[in-house]
Amino acid sequence: MRNGSALQSPMKDLRKDLEAVARDAEALLKATADVAGDHIQEARARTQETLKTTFDNLYDRRMQRRVRRLARTTDSYVRDHSWGVIGAAAGVALLVGLLTRRD
Repeated sequence: MRNGSALQSPMKDLRKDLEAVARDAEALLKATADVAGDHIQEARARTQETLKTTFDNLYDRRMQRRVRRLARTTDSYVRDHSWGVIGAAAGVALLVGLLTRRD
């Protein structure tokens, strides 16, 4: 199995979920187009800007390549240094446990 193939299905699922949320938000914006009020208009403006940014990022090929490269690098590092990663995680868990127990 290739390193990137383990991430392809979750990435596709995430993309589908984000597209569904965006479609729902667009439908909500259209449904509330004639609703007045300062708070409603501010919320609509923020939602429109967030949707634009989300779509731009979602379909930005450079960002997708960077995320995939980062995921492959992280996967490779964890595989090559598994005991070190396990030790670091155990150390962090121990510190968090000690800090929460101090009270």
